[in-house]
Amino acid sequence: MFPLHLLTVFFIGSSVEGHEDPREDEEGWEEKRREGEDSRRPMYDLSLYKRGDLLEVPKTLFTHFGIYLGNNRVAHLIPDIVPLFSTNKDIISEMVTNDRLIMGVIAKQASVRVDTVEDFAYGSKILVNHMDHVCSQPALDAEEVAQGAEKLLGDVAYSLLWFNCEHYVMYCRYGTAISFQTYQFCKAVRKIFCSRKCALLSALTGMGIMSYLGSVTPLTTLPTILTPFLIWMAS
Repeated sequence: MFPLHLLTVFFIGSSVEGHEDPREDEEGWEEKRREGEDSRRPMYDLSLYKRGDLLEVPKTLFTHFGIYLGNNRVAHLIPDIVPLFSTNKDIISEMVTNDRLIMGVIAKQASVRVDTVEDFAYGSKILVNHMDHVCSQPALDAEEVAQGAEKLLGDVAYSLLWFNCEHYVMYCRYGTAISFQTYQFCKAVRKIFCSRKCALLSALTGMGIMSYLGSVTPLTTLPTILTPFLIWMAS
């Protein structure tokens, strides 16, 4: 009889463990419902933005810019490789991924497009009209800014240094196409390469190459002299 009692206890215990409390099911469904509502809730408070505002999204390596047009719409210049290979508007209108963006930078292909605030910011913090405190030019009228941004919608020639998203918004809001990011980058490059140390290093490198080749010809002598001289004069 003892084995039968043992089996009975085992099966009863198993059935108790496998039995789920209906209250737990209700709580689980309620939690999922709340999560669904949270996912549909806008990530950004649109009441903070007005038509013609300059929106700034700081990233790790760069800052992205756009002009708010109202009704959860942002006009911004963004590199995108897809328009080179497809004319399908549905595909082109999808949010630009990092791969599409990088390939667009390399191919120098970009467009001024309109996206939602969520797609524009991509989960990052948004600064509003921060450039008003940086640019010496006064901002144009808000409606004039928005209309100017809308007129430039479409494909544009892109340059990482000479015409990027910052040039676009600065032209729309202040009437001058400048980029403080480009200025800071060029300043850093100049500090690194246009220095006296760099001139000395290039001279030593040139002499080392001449010594390694064991020949002194105009093809080796001229770059060895001219390159350090130009860097020295630019430093």
